[in-house]
Amino acid sequence: MTSLEAEITQLKDQLLRMAGMAENLVVRAVRALVDRDDDLARSVTAGDEPLDELEKALDAASIVLLTKAPLAGQLRLITVVIKITGDLERIGDESTTIARRALELGREPQLKPYQDIPKMSHMATEMLRDALDAFVHGDTAKARAVIPRDKAVDALNRSLHQELTQFMIQDPSNIGRCLHLMTISKALERIADHAKNIAEEAVYLYEARDIRHAAFAGPLDL
Repeated sequence: MTSLEAEITQLKDQLLRMAGMAENLVVRAVRALVDRDDDLARSVTAGDEPLDELEKALDAASIVLLTKAPLAGQLRLITVVIKITGDLERIGDESTTIARRALELGREPQLKPYQDIPKMSHMATEMLRDALDAFVHGDTAKARAVIPRDKAVDALNRSLHQELTQFMIQDPSNIGRCLHLMTISKALERIADHAKNIAEEAVYLYEARDIRHAAFAGPLDL
């Protein structure tokens, strides 16, 4: 293994470490909401800063590697790492949003049983896990299979927004809590979007094809 290859391997390892941190923040933020655990919510907001620092470190390392005249495949990998670190950092930001809204909701009686939100969280984190697994193992079929799953998360987000709108119409005193829950739902929908982005980048890395904004990005008929 050359020095450059060793550095690229280290870069990938650090990216996966960042991914684990981001996923953990999502899971803990939603658990803080469901369990009404203020201490856990505060730990999520504090946990976003290490993620930001790791993003900056990965970006700096990537820029150094770009100056070493990598081969085309290595160049794609480095640029994809830069894009994925951006998505992971924003997942951390969305987790912080969820945690802050959980703190606000913890000060008031619970409006409704939390069923849709944990379900959305599970769907989004599964998408993230599968997208990263596809990135690690070069499995573009798995990456492509992640992409359409975003529509199910979008549908749950719309359904929950409609339900919460009815709560607000029926009783204006519900407005504050409903808006907090809408923000949380939207944050989870955005997390799924970032997982979809990572899946698209995995396809670009291994197929050298940009499938963003494609009408259909499912498995190819070969």
